[in-house]
Amino acid sequence: MLPKPRADLKPNTADFERLPLVKPTGFREYDARWLFPDEINLMGLNAVGLGMATLFTRRSVPRRIVVGHDYRWYSGAVKQALMTGLLAGGCEVHDIGLALSPMAYFAQFELDVEGVAMVTASHNDNGWTGIKMGLSRPLTFGPEDMSELKSIVLNGDYETRTGGRYIFVPDMAERYVKSLTDRPKLKRHLKVVAACGNGTAGAFAPQVLAAAGCDVVPLNTDLDHSFPNHNPNPEDMKMLHAVAAKVRETGADVGLAFDGDGDRCGVVANDGHEIFADKVGVMLARDISSLHRNAKFVVDVKSTGLFTTDPVLVANGATTTYWKTGHSYIKRFNFENKSLVGFEKSGHFFFNTPLGRGYDDGLVAALAVCDMLDRNPGKSIAELRDALPKTWSSPTMSPHCDDEKKYDVVERITEHYKRQKETGGHIAGQAIRDLITVNGVRVMLEDGTWGLVRASSNKPELVVVVESPTSEANMKAIFKDIDQQLARFPEVGEYNQKIAV
Repeated sequence: MLPKPRADLKPNTADFERLPLVKPTGFREYDARWLFPDEINLMGLNAVGLGMATLFTRRSVPRRIVVGHDYRWYSGAVKQALMTGLLAGGCEVHDIGLALSPMAYFAQFELDVEGVAMVTASHNDNGWTGIKMGLSRPLTFGPEDMSELKSIVLNGDYETRTGGRYIFVPDMAERYVKSLTDRPKLKRHLKVVAACGNGTAGAFAPQVLAAAGCDVVPLNTDLDHSFPNHNPNPEDMKMLHAVAAKVRETGADVGLAFDGDGDRCGVVANDGHEIFADKVGVMLARDISSLHRNAKFVVDVKSTGLFTTDPVLVANGATTTYWKTGHSYIKRFNFENKSLVGFEKSGHFFFNTPLGRGYDDGLVAALAVCDMLDRNPGKSIAELRDALPKTWSSPTMSPHCDDEKKYDVVERITEHYKRQKETGGHIAGQAIRDLITVNGVRVMLEDGTWGLVRASSNKPELVVVVESPTSEANMKAIFKDIDQQLARFPEVGEYNQKIAV
């Protein structure tokens, strides 16, 4: 039996080469992320594979699983080590090779396979690796699944079984692309910037958009796992600014930016200004609810308040629920409550039947944006954006905070704002109207201005977002208050990006 993993091993030592290393903090709320090889080694990945196989057995789920990997120099080795553990645990492993996360989810349906283990660090910096996992399509792991897997792996409580079987699937990329492109061509001529940040989506996004009828302007679509320009992250202003420059240079109708594993899509308008993904969600919700009356949507707590106040959505009978941030949370809520679409501010969009199969796919989201423009031939995407009620909102801002400390900081910040509300305290001259604490704390003021603090689900960071429907000054005022509260904690470090106040 594989030895019980340890968390204290160091690379370039004998023990590192003969024992499994698994840092406990790599098991996050709904997927796994480790620095490789400092926090997990190849034997540690054997242990994770064995643990997954054991979890399938305990849940009485057939041990059949799709496995793919993203385009980083070490992802292939990580996947091979993971598969070794899965095979040792008796799994039938369907290896689809280089893939996007949504391609792996698609393969679950295409191959009629229960499980998925997609090796990807998504948009994280180089050095990170991770796994997006599921055992019931179209869902991915939730906290209970991760907690049980963590216990199995860290306690060495896994079981080897005979019957493991390896199946290589050579044509899943072609089958996935065909499924997206087997549709009517766009009637409207659209020039589209396809920006991939040199990540995995570069191998697929331009082809799909061209097949849909777009005139594609490629931007950083050549695969380069050193990410020489910027991280493939459509929430990162560096990526959005690069897309904006290309849109202005080429006169494109829209810029579409894809993250490292292709399950998210960011949007830049024809005037060269980025549209944050929650506002894109409102635009798509307007379009979709005009076709599907009384549509139900779900959005994460980072998203704009327009989902409940926009007059067009109200007139179309649309209703929206705010839920926990995280692709796994929104995906599950969307599926279980039979919402039509789920939207996350990060750019994860989840289209249920008849629009999709319930999982997040950046290319499906990109095609939905193109379809929206196709149905509005006389309007630019900037005009559709400007038709929304005006709000002032920040990008997602993330100050560093260690994984072992971030949840405690958020709990103490939440308690602070609860006391403020109870005692009638004011922020920006306003009372606190409501607190949403389903995921961190969303502080809502009398005029609809709000600010959110939560712990990142996949990095040692906090997440801060603010918005005001009344003024930029109020947006900055609530951020200033939140920033001052965070400054009280020495555990909280520098932001990755930050608005000026």
